[in-house]
Amino acid sequence: MEQQVDNILDKVMDVPGNIGCVLANSQGLCLGVKGNASEQSAGIIVAISDLASKLDPSSSAPVISLESNDKICMIHKQGITGAIYKQKGA
Repeated sequence: MEQQVDNILDKVMDVPGNIGCVLANSQGLCLGVKGNASEQSAGIIVAISDLASKLDPSSSAPVISLESNDKICMIHKQGITGAIYKQKGA
């Protein structure tokens, strides 16, 4: 399992513009982190994803995009919850 998580994180970080990523299980436990991201954010990322999915329970898991002046955080749940941090304009 650990090797699979590392492979996924490496693939995400190979995409130009990606500056960090976090993977978490359904309880908010960090499974892996790379780049400019914090394992402490894993629980918050899962909570945001769970709350957003309650907006329309009949649809599939939403993709949440949080933006600041220079960064974007995209959160999506597909079995496990992942967050990708991107540099704007890259």
